[in-house]
Amino acid sequence: MSSSKPDASPSSPPRNARARSPKRLLLIVLGGLTGTALVGLLIVVFALAMAYPNLPPLDTLTDYRPKMPLRIFSADNVLIGEFGEERRNLVHIKDIPDVMKKAVLAIEDDRFYQHGGVDYTGILRAALHNATGGAKQGASTITQQVARNFFLSSEQTLKRKAYEVLLAWKIEQNLTKDQILEVYMNQIYLGQRAYGFASAAQIYFGKNLKDISVAEAAMLAGLPKAPSAYNPVVNPKRARTRQQYILQRMHMLGYITPDQFETAKAETLRIKTDSSEFGVHAEYVAEMARQLVYEQFKEETYTRGLNVFTTVTKADQDAAYLALRRGVMDYEKRHPYRGPEAYIDIPKSKEEADEAIENELAEHPDSDDIVAAMVLQASPTGITAVTASGEEVKISGPGLAFAQSWLSSKAAANRRIKRGAVIRISQDGGTAWSVTQMPEIESAFVAADTTDGAIRALVGGFDYNRNKFNHVTQAWRQPGSSFKPFIYSASLERGLSPATIINDAPISFDAGQTGGQAWEPKNYDSKYEGPMTMRRGLTKSKNMISIRILNKIGAQYGQEYATRFGFEADKNPPYLTLALGAGSTTPLQLAGAYAVFANGGYRVSPYLISKVTDSSGKILSQATPDKSGDEANRVIDARNAFLVDSMLKDVVRYGTATKALSLKRTDVSGKTGTTNDSIDAWFAGYTPKLVGIAWIGYDQPKNLGNKETGGGLALPIWIGFMQKALKGVPNEERPVPDGLVMAGDDYYYVENPPGTGVQSLDIGARGTPAEEKVKDAVKNELF
Repeated sequence: MSSSKPDASPSSPPRNARARSPKRLLLIVLGGLTGTALVGLLIVVFALAMAYPNLPPLDTLTDYRPKMPLRIFSADNVLIGEFGEERRNLVHIKDIPDVMKKAVLAIEDDRFYQHGGVDYTGILRAALHNATGGAKQGASTITQQVARNFFLSSEQTLKRKAYEVLLAWKIEQNLTKDQILEVYMNQIYLGQRAYGFASAAQIYFGKNLKDISVAEAAMLAGLPKAPSAYNPVVNPKRARTRQQYILQRMHMLGYITPDQFETAKAETLRIKTDSSEFGVHAEYVAEMARQLVYEQFKEETYTRGLNVFTTVTKADQDAAYLALRRGVMDYEKRHPYRGPEAYIDIPKSKEEADEAIENELAEHPDSDDIVAAMVLQASPTGITAVTASGEEVKISGPGLAFAQSWLSSKAAANRRIKRGAVIRISQDGGTAWSVTQMPEIESAFVAADTTDGAIRALVGGFDYNRNKFNHVTQAWRQPGSSFKPFIYSASLERGLSPATIINDAPISFDAGQTGGQAWEPKNYDSKYEGPMTMRRGLTKSKNMISIRILNKIGAQYGQEYATRFGFEADKNPPYLTLALGAGSTTPLQLAGAYAVFANGGYRVSPYLISKVTDSSGKILSQATPDKSGDEANRVIDARNAFLVDSMLKDVVRYGTATKALSLKRTDVSGKTGTTNDSIDAWFAGYTPKLVGIAWIGYDQPKNLGNKETGGGLALPIWIGFMQKALKGVPNEERPVPDGLVMAGDDYYYVENPPGTGVQSLDIGARGTPAEEKVKDAVKNELF
């Protein structure tokens, strides 16, 4: 009997086959994937190899010539303005401070000097971080950012990313690391139209890049990622949060010491949020210069890197700005408080309240030292308010005086100072805050060299950011009594002298004489003193004297004569009202006109730009101004200028401008001006080498207030400027020109000695007491 093994089941594969099958399958899958990956990689490499030769040339990097803005400088090389799409200060890598470089590397690319353009370690780290659900991280290197900024669009596609990688490799092969970093730090956009860190340091901190602190460097380094989100002007809290993170990174990487880290963390940064982005308030000067340069260079103005050197000096410009602001605010203090600028309902939630306050105050930007604040609490004894910077301010005692009546519960609800009100506050010299208000009136001041017309200072309004209208050059206003010296000057050529006797008495004219309607002019104070010398008439600014003079010499002659000084005939019609300055002029035009009296009779044209250079310093244009002393520029006789000047000195010594005696100088001359109904207030004054014009008024003309005059409003501004501008400048006594003779107490033209010429006007009939009095004073009268 034999035995046999049972047959294996036909449906059961051999054991080793079962064991091998999953492994083989896995290997096949892995092999397939590997093969696919290799094929894909070969395709990518082939595509990259084909694309690489077609990459754009790197000329824009290897020969880096960025758009350079127009820059405006003072005569003493202080930057006062910058214009162009890109505001940039080109700075070489050796001049970039180490702390700035380290701050940028800490947050943007700390392995910059180790990788070859693409940071694979950084890519892996970012991928792992993003996979774990953390805040999204990027891994673009500085080189990749340069590639993107110069050559690529901002679209997020694989093709663009591949080109970015290729360009990064190409850039690394053609430029050194320092060259790449230099281009990056000059080209990157950092908000506020600032390109590059040198420009940003100036715009945000008012500093040269070499002077910034660790804390400031960290703040600037936070801007490239999102210039608007981390802008310290717009979003101070968010900007500080990012700055603190960058400081931690710098500390962690060993870029700064523990002591530096602690100091920088605690440092309070002074971000420039005021109306001046530069070291001097010369916004109107900068805009004037921009317009003048654009007329010559057109669109190249903003890209060629032109440097414009103006004639203003920082010291004089600062003096003019402060004097004008002080004069305007002194006027405000004499007039009633108008109430808060706006109201909001402050939310109860602190977070919502902070946001609402921040948003509202952004609508009311500070005006230099006049700060907007949101009232948190208010009572008749005190105000608690918060400023845009987050500072909480308490106001009490004298600081409430200006607005006291608006703190009462009886005050009108829509005008009362209460929680949610936006008010203005300022610090007057000390630390105590006071309630104030933004002015509604405007002002202008200009000063120029009398020898060639070079403008030394120009302030076209109270605040350029609120009102860009330049009142120095664009405001055509009635000059009022400040025009009278030109009528007096004309009369000297028609036989009158400073000693001519003229009757200060009421006078009237019919419509035919005025060119309009019948006219019965009055003196400002409605007082009349009878016969007086022409000299005294100007000293006292008597309207009746000026009118009688112009009536004598003829309005047509007066108009034509005034054009010698630069006044426009069509803006000064030939009617008797011209005697009271009823025409129109600008402060700049008036400065040029008064310079003629100051310099001995020469016409000089005020000018602002001394020269324009290209970015390398080559002079492209240079001013060639008319100068005093050149007889070709003479417009009035030297004797005429001397006599008018001597009368204008009396205005300062004894007349409407005696406040100017506070300068303690003997070479000051000038004339106040107040127009009809006190709508415009002027002071025009000068020393032999410097003329200054101050004006105050409303843009929409209206009365400035009872007893508001040129002597009370404009003269203090002029004095405030001259106190600083003339400091250390010696008195200059004026020599008497040939052709004048002294008789009694006054000078006469040698061809018109006492007893000749026009000796009196309208002093009454022969034999009247007034006439007899004049006969005693002046012999051989002519009628």
